[in-house]
Amino acid sequence: MINRKEIIVTGGSGMVGSAFKCILPEAEYPNREEFHNLLFNPRGKGIIHLAAKVGGVKANTEEVAQFYYENSNINQKILHAAHQRGTNKVLSLLSTCVYPDAPYINYPLTEDQLHLGPPHHSNFGYAYAKRMVDVMSRAYRQQYGCNFITAIPNNLYGENDNFDLENSHVIPALIRKVWEAKVNKEPSVFCWGDGSPLREFTYSEDIARILLFLMENYNEPDPINIGNTDECSIKEVVEIICDILGYDGELEWQTDQPSGQHRKPSSNQKLLDLGWRKENYTPLKEGLKKTCEWFIINYPNVRGIS
Repeated sequence: MINRKEIIVTGGSGMVGSAFKCILPEAEYPNREEFHNLLFNPRGKGIIHLAAKVGGVKANTEEVAQFYYENSNINQKILHAAHQRGTNKVLSLLSTCVYPDAPYINYPLTEDQLHLGPPHHSNFGYAYAKRMVDVMSRAYRQQYGCNFITAIPNNLYGENDNFDLENSHVIPALIRKVWEAKVNKEPSVFCWGDGSPLREFTYSEDIARILLFLMENYNEPDPINIGNTDECSIKEVVEIICDILGYDGELEWQTDQPSGQHRKPSSNQKLLDLGWRKENYTPLKEGLKKTCEWFIINYPNVRGIS
């Protein structure tokens, strides 16, 4: 059993890392400059590996090589250091973008389809770097007996997200656009794509709780999907955000901008079979309300703006 007081969380300044600090304040949260400290990680500790270079569809497309290089470098350093120091367990967070694109898979996405084909072309650099965490974890398990496991979330959102309009994910970008349109009394908000793509969204604090659950209850070599599987269109998400923030202007869809895949539903049945309950997920409207309230209180001193 992993002692919660002996857990190291990489990427503690990110969105999920910040959620961890709320529910697991006793863990260690080294920043980027302190990564080398992991080389001296005492035996017996567990690592929850969240550190990554992340971004939205635009950033993933324009900086494809940088996303591959930086993430591959981070992942190899963390996992190899954990092996060298005899770390009890490492749980690495992947992403649903690691999955192959159609026609190589069948929906919903299940863990056994992970390596059946290439990922979507729009973010293949980031996707392959993340996919290799699964390969490296299995390799170190097979050769050295390391208890390295991987978890696959879907689209995440929550407090302490990155709200940069060029490099953020869809929900923080939309929250910022709608809020600034309201504050500046703008008659309309411009949104990328056509609003039709369907996505599954999971609140960041839910992910933190699930990862702790896995540290205590999952030790298998296969990855495990952990996201909320309720689908919602981007258009519906924008409308919910507008309602929460009290914005009644028009929505103008920029169809010349990328929309990404139309849908990529996933199955979390393995997680549910392990004992996690569907009702433990935060409903989208409730999570968006918490995120928007946090954003209003902290604006403009949030990541991606200040």
